[in-house]
This record gives sequence, structure tokens and C-alpha cells, in this order.
Amino acid sequence: MKEYTYKIRPHHGLCLGYFRGKGYNDAFTKNMANIKIILEENPLICITAQTDAICEKCPNNIDGICTTEEKVVEYDRQVLQRCHISDGEILHYHDFNELVQKNILQCNQRKEICPDCQWNSLCTN
Repeated sequence: MKEYTYKIRPHHGLCLGYFRGKGYNDAFTKNMANIKIILEENPLICITAQTDAICEKCPNNIDGICTTEEKVVEYDRQVLQRCHISDGEILHYHDFNELVQKNILQCNQRKEICPDCQWNSLCTN
């Protein structure tokens, strides 16, 4: 089995594409910015439909469970399906990002995946 650096939720591939330094609070925003910088170095990541490195500082993460779990599990399922990847798959971040770009963002399908996300106003082209 390949060694990976970070676990990343599938739907966070969408969030990372639009992240502009805004978030739930300062701790979350700093963590997200740091993770994004590290991911740009193209480490191996494990795609996981559970809390991940980005969730670590999220106020919705209560003991490793998202308070909006039902909603984000559906976001994750949609990303996995559209990108033809599986929960637990290990790949380089740039490969994951390319799949998200090609299969979702460039096709303008993001709104179909997460129309009820509170951050929709930040996710514009």
C-alpha cells in the first residue's frame, strides 16, 4: 500500500478550487490555507468520505463526526461518482485536482453537487 500524506474528503476538492481565505473562523481558515499550500506540492493523498485534514479545525467537526454529515456525505458521493474514483483511493493531489476540474468544475456541475452549501456565494467562476 502506498504511503499518503493527508486524507482529503472528495467534496473538499471543490472547496479547495474556490478557497480565497474565508471560512468558519480564523483557526479553520488558517488550517485550510496551510493544507492548500502543502497540497500544491503534490503529495500522495487518500480520498476519504470521513473527516479529513481540512475538517480538523472546522467547528462542525465534533469528535470526528461532521454535524452536517448527511449533507456532506452526499457531496462526497457525487464527487466520487463524477470523478470515477473510490473512497480510500490513493493518488497524487494534482491528479485528484485534475479530475475535479475536468469532471465537475469545467463542466459547471458544482451547483448540482452542493446547491445548499452555505459557501455558495464564494464559489463563482
